[in-house]
Amino acid sequence: MKTLDKGENKMKKGDKVAIVCCSNGQKPAYKEKLNILQRTLEEIGLYPVFSDCIYEKGSVFSGSAKERADSLMHFYEDEEIKAIFDISGGDIANEVLPFLDYNVIAKSEKMFWGYSDLTTIINAIYTKTGKKSVLYQVRNLIYDDADKQIANFTNTVMNQTADLFQFDYDLVQKEEMHGIVVGGNIRCLLKLAGTEYWPDMNGKILLLEARSGMVPQMVTYLNQLKQMRVFDKVAGILLGTFTEMEEKGCLPDIIDLVKRYAGTDIPIAKTAEIGHGIDTKGIIIGRKI
Repeated sequence: MKTLDKGENKMKKGDKVAIVCCSNGQKPAYKEKLNILQRTLEEIGLYPVFSDCIYEKGSVFSGSAKERADSLMHFYEDEEIKAIFDISGGDIANEVLPFLDYNVIAKSEKMFWGYSDLTTIINAIYTKTGKKSVLYQVRNLIYDDADKQIANFTNTVMNQTADLFQFDYDLVQKEEMHGIVVGGNIRCLLKLAGTEYWPDMNGKILLLEARSGMVPQMVTYLNQLKQMRVFDKVAGILLGTFTEMEEKGCLPDIIDLVKRYAGTDIPIAKTAEIGHGIDTKGIIIGRKI
């Protein structure tokens, strides 16, 4: 795939984009980094508009669940906003889900971007509306891999190449797989289990990645997926990075663990380019690969 679908993620110079924070609020000390992000987006040609719910106002909250959801919906309803970027991560994004207006989201052409804990919102959007979202953290534009990230991002959103979404992978079990991608961060995805926001797994490619957690945690998550019969339904598993496990050289590694619990009949691929790294690529949840 070298280009995107017509109009997908398409933006132009001068377009307004929203910056929101649906999970843990940002610490006030992070303000200068957000100023850098704002300047970076402006240099690309985009005009960022910040939510009122960005910084911590008490504990981890940048606003109540309804306030954060209302802020997000305001940007969905604003016709001048062309995309929505969530800069947060953490633990509390799923509390906004009951307050979102999925009818409005279903009618909107703008895409939601986020990663980690925003896995909850991204998969809820797909489940409730069939709309695509992007698993990607826009703050990568200001980190150590900024030059490459800015180039990939700019080429993708301005010129509609697929630079940001092209990633290398190895098939580690079976020879091919295809289907619509769902999933994301394994811990956060499982927050949706048993809720109306859990995606239909039949025939899907299940993306799994993680920042924290070692063998015991992954055994827990994978067994929950197995006991939910997810591995009997999906058409394949795409493994991103499992940061803490890989940094500490855990054995068995994530590939061995997934084979152990998902079985030997399911296609599995592994990529080092999707996950929590500052050099990560993005992937469109709800799109067929």
